[in-house]
Amino acid sequence: MNLSFRDKAITGILAVVPANERLFVDDMREFDFPENRSLKLKEVMGYDRHRVVTEGTCVSDLAVHGLSHLFATGALAKDDLDALILVTQSPDHFMPPTSNIIQGRLEMKRDLFCLDTCQGCAGFLIGLMQAFMLLDQEAIGKVAVINADVLSRKVSPRDRNSYPLIGDAAAITVVERAPGRGHICANLQMDGTRNEALIIPAGGFRMPSTPETAVLEDVGDHNYRAKDHLRMDGSAVFNFVQTEVPPMIESLLQCAGVRQNDVDYFMCHQPNRFMLQKLADAMQLPYDKMPNNIVEKFGNSSGVTIPLAIVDNIGEELLARDFKLCLAGFGVGLTWSSMLLDMGHLSFCDMIEY
Repeated sequence: MNLSFRDKAITGILAVVPANERLFVDDMREFDFPENRSLKLKEVMGYDRHRVVTEGTCVSDLAVHGLSHLFATGALAKDDLDALILVTQSPDHFMPPTSNIIQGRLEMKRDLFCLDTCQGCAGFLIGLMQAFMLLDQEAIGKVAVINADVLSRKVSPRDRNSYPLIGDAAAITVVERAPGRGHICANLQMDGTRNEALIIPAGGFRMPSTPETAVLEDVGDHNYRAKDHLRMDGSAVFNFVQTEVPPMIESLLQCAGVRQNDVDYFMCHQPNRFMLQKLADAMQLPYDKMPNNIVEKFGNSSGVTIPLAIVDNIGEELLARDFKLCLAGFGVGLTWSSMLLDMGHLSFCDMIEY
């Protein structure tokens, strides 16, 4: 599916990361695996440290902290927001919607359009698409897209395939009408036949959590996790990314009439450094045009890795100039999406700790 938007722009991005930082060398002590092989994994995959929430911290806590910061500093006026879109796979509750909880805790206006969207690795882009569509309504002039996850709470610390790469974070992206701004192109694909490549088997209504689903099991090669934990088929995900993402981005650029060399940066979801480097190789891109440094600094926070990559790598420059960016998200669902847009002269582009 190809989508097209005009007269809309991102005007600010704030990333929120937990102050609590874990080092890979500490994590690996929990693995039933030789130390030298764990260190080799660290080198190849780009693991170093990751940010994870402390016990009891939820998505609404990160979101309220970030929005409160923007309101307090004057970067954003509370009453100027007409819609709040929360993209998360780790809501505070099954019900009510976490976006309503955020609205209530901050005592925001009652005619605020609140929406929860359950999406993961491509969630940042899907949230932007929803925001752009809402801005076609006269009553809506400014939207906050909150992409946030605390998935470290659903990963086994004894699963070396998942735990050292998972991170928690939130990003608040302000989107508003911008008459005369350039054309934004996007595309989107989904394949639910491959839904089990990334899944938390238990905890929903299909398989409710029980004492049995919480029992750690040796799932092979001395990795231990329960059915309540995230399960990732690493080989399937890697093959999916290498097969589906390059043609998706090529199709996007062709649709927009833009050459690959005209794009300043390809800001992609970051599963790990190795996968991003292989993706850049497949697209014949220099590594500096596709940053891959987020997992080693903060961990894989699902779709939040895209705004994190933007803020961490070019945040200061975006305050003063424009860049042509290609954004791409791919993973759980399976879902993959890309977007081409001009971004720059932002009101804020910063990172804070919770």
